[in-house]
Amino acid sequence: MHIRVINPNTTHAMTAAIGEAARRIAAPGTRITASQPDSGPVSIESHFDEAISAVGVVDEVLQGERDGVDAYVIACFGDPGLLAARELTRAPVIGIAEAAFHMAALISTRFSVVTTLGRTGIIAEHLLEQYGFAHHCRRVRAAEIPVLDLEENGAVALGRIIDECRRARDEDGVGAIVLGCGGMAKLTEEIGDAVGLPVVEGVTAGVKLAEALAGLGLGTSKHGDLAFPRPKAFTGRFERYTNLTASC
Repeated sequence: MHIRVINPNTTHAMTAAIGEAARRIAAPGTRITASQPDSGPVSIESHFDEAISAVGVVDEVLQGERDGVDAYVIACFGDPGLLAARELTRAPVIGIAEAAFHMAALISTRFSVVTTLGRTGIIAEHLLEQYGFAHHCRRVRAAEIPVLDLEENGAVALGRIIDECRRARDEDGVGAIVLGCGGMAKLTEEIGDAVGLPVVEGVTAGVKLAEALAGLGLGTSKHGDLAFPRPKAFTGRFERYTNLTASC
């Protein structure tokens, strides 16, 4: 089984860390490849960043179709381009926020999300509503650290995340913590040890869900809104998508 883990931003160190975390959790026989777009934001911290990065995500899926990938994980907690990516393949496509919410709800009746910035916390709240998990989540908390601090100022960032997770444990009445950034994938064990609650991280949760769906022979439905896009003309910088077909 070949799973492609797509980091929607263009920071190579984060892509490498995400790939390493995915490989550690993958089952024997699962091949993990980690990729990122050639162009786009170095981190994703806004609706604008997500909109730009979604184009890179779909390009990575189109390349994955040529590479024979069996399932995809979109490794950004905003799940940018998720439904568009699902339109382009029969393979399962997992967004890490959706994966983490599902996993946390299976092990706890209430969880809190700890993310990077307050503004991205609002995006997480929108996703909780959209995916039907708002009633499971007690609070979305922000450690107020830029995403790239996870790579460039790791010790300080880790300390602030742990502090916020402890506050969630002590104040929110939750049974689990969801980490709200793909860049936190390498920190799960340390945070769990420090907080003493189950800590759910979306990259690893996404890999296990992707393995399960692919192993069950379940792929993205091509009936309804997730059918392959109708071939049509595109202009300008998007001309490469003209007459896109199911074979990609």
